Amino acid sequence: MTIPLRKGKALDGMRAAGEAARDVLLATADVIKPGVTTGEVDQFAAEMIAKMGLKSAFLGYHGFPGTICISMNEEVVHGIGGERRIQLGDIVKIDVGVVKDGWIGDNAITVPVGDMDPLTHRLLYATEESLHAAIEHAVDGNMLGDLCASVEEVVVAHGFRVVREFVGHGVGRKLHEEPQVPNFGRKGARPKLKEGMILAIEPMVNAGSAAVRILEDDWTVVTRDGAFSSHFEHTVAVGKKKAEILTPRDRRIEKPVGI
Repeated sequence: MTIPLRKGKALDGMRAAGEAARDVLLATADVIKPGVTTGEVDQFAAEMIAKMGLKSAFLGYHGFPGTICISMNEEVVHGIGGERRIQLGDIVKIDVGVVKDGWIGDNAITVPVGDMDPLTHRLLYATEESLHAAIEHAVDGNMLGDLCASVEEVVVAHGFRVVREFVGHGVGRKLHEEPQVPNFGRKGARPKLKEGMILAIEPMVNAGSAAVRILEDDWTVVTRDGAFSSHFEHTVAVGKKKAEILTPRDRRIEKPVGI
């Protein structure tokens, strides 16, 4: 397994791509309102990406037809914008990847539409907390297995389940590079992390069973039991003493009462 190390100008390029992906993600998240269709959300992202002089990292990737991935409620990941209309009580997952000067930034967020019920609030909070627990492990000399295991530890502690069929990944010049970054793992398992590795860490967490299936469009992944699913992602650079989030954002899910 060859895992690229990005330093100097290469890391600067990844920072710029990550910040661009973040800007598109947060602006698109603000478009999500009751009555808006997922297709309209995708169109907004497409127009913003074009105005910024960027390209979507997803459009056309293995035939994917959307500019971004937009997945609602029981849809886990890889949802395609269309005629489905957003309503109060929904949760909408937006996954944005952009190409800037040949480098790729990749990030995702789950947006609640209106007030959340207590279970959904806890689901989103646990997913985002598991992401940041993993980021804490993205330090030179640590093992990837420890990082991956930390995601599942947080998720299970909150009573939820991680999706096992779809995982995070290295990212750089290509959307998917080595290594794979599962949201579960064996502590101490290699490879050893090195400064300059770039990881797209993306917990996908189900409120019910971990089981998923793919719809007839050959893309959209949904929970088998119809339960809600949550997804958060950052592109992260492994640091000497501390990880660097290349898609930084202040927006966080508030801690639910009683946790």
